[in-house]
Amino acid sequence: MLSWRVKSSGVIAPDERLPWGSTIALGLQHALAMFGATVVAPLLMGFPVNTAIFFSGVATVIFFIIVAGKVPSYLGSSFAFIGPVLAVTGGKSANIPLALGGIVAAGAVYAVLALITMFAGTGWINFLMPPAVTGAVVMVIGLNLAGVGATDIQTAKNANHALITAGVTLAVALLSAVYLPGFLRRLPILLGGIAGYIVAILLGDVNFDAVKAAGWFGLPTFTTPKFDGSAIGLIAPVAIVLVAENTGHIKAVGQITRRNLDGYLGRGFLGDAISTMVSGFFGGTGVTTYAENIGVMAMTRVYSTIVFLIASVVALLLGLCPKFGALVQTIPAFAPGVLGGLSVVLFGLIAATGARIWVENQVDFGRARNLLMAGVALILGTGAYTITIGNFPLTGITLATLAAILLYQVLRDPATPESKEDSGQAIAPADSAAEPAGTSTGGE
Repeated sequence: MLSWRVKSSGVIAPDERLPWGSTIALGLQHALAMFGATVVAPLLMGFPVNTAIFFSGVATVIFFIIVAGKVPSYLGSSFAFIGPVLAVTGGKSANIPLALGGIVAAGAVYAVLALITMFAGTGWINFLMPPAVTGAVVMVIGLNLAGVGATDIQTAKNANHALITAGVTLAVALLSAVYLPGFLRRLPILLGGIAGYIVAILLGDVNFDAVKAAGWFGLPTFTTPKFDGSAIGLIAPVAIVLVAENTGHIKAVGQITRRNLDGYLGRGFLGDAISTMVSGFFGGTGVTTYAENIGVMAMTRVYSTIVFLIASVVALLLGLCPKFGALVQTIPAFAPGVLGGLSVVLFGLIAATGARIWVENQVDFGRARNLLMAGVALILGTGAYTITIGNFPLTGITLATLAAILLYQVLRDPATPESKEDSGQAIAPADSAAEPAGTSTGGE
């Protein structure tokens, strides 16, 4: 049975906790830290916000159980799914069941990879996804989504108002990340979104009729998946991105807690995979461990796993409040400039994060292998390229990820000795403990 030793000061280890009052307050802080990205991701994909938040709480509990309470992490909506999901849905809510089928399939592929890791070790991850490949994939995710914000603004009922709202949102987010004190610097997305939303209200763009009509308590919207070969082909390979993402997160947690958590990588993958499948079966987004919460731990030096159970309870309660969901839904309906402004920050940070992985791991672009692999992956991921194998189209992020992995293995120069970067040792994740406050990408 799990238990946490009470400790009132200093570094709080995963198996320790502060007195209950402080522990609950920290749980609320972690819920706040995950909030911005967990809300923005479903909004961009057209998913019900309440459902996504509810299943982020469910996912965190599942993850906690599978890792036996040893890895402090919060699971929220993954940004890696946005591109493939939008490719499947075309922005139409009627196609969301097809996307859910792809999300469930991605979780199943991820579960297989998790079992392989649990029984065969982590060597295959380092072999297939060293820093050169991981950086390319992460950069593609950001660049592939670059046009989303512009579309939100241009298609608004009042494009001029949307442009003003987007500008304020972007400015507040950027300034908050650099100039605000303490913990507030960890919330640029949330603060920017609030500022932009206030501007939209002042411009007379927001209608609150649906909020007034919504109840205070009710179940979130549940949707069942439909399984289609084309949709599965687009979304299932995201599992590869999640492996790279989760590997970086767990290594970052191990670094800041000064514990070797590599032995929990397989369990962490499995917890994330099962959570993604459960979420997808009922209408939620795919999930992943969250960088924002790692940043909070690095700042507070409190790594107690019980605070994440408290954060999950907060998420479950928010998911059961239809009035809250109706309020959030007014953003894409009446204030699309908010998402347009946030998209610039979020997707730009994700793209820049890929470069940071290269820099921190000293990836040598003097080597033709790295240069060609990255160049081809970036073009395939941002251009309108599609390769169809049977009924499975490969495009965008999926095509770029598979190309990066394949080219890195094929383009070996026998005259050049293997370097440290080829081993994939300790990929320096973009959301490591050393990350400046407010610059985390989320999960994204």
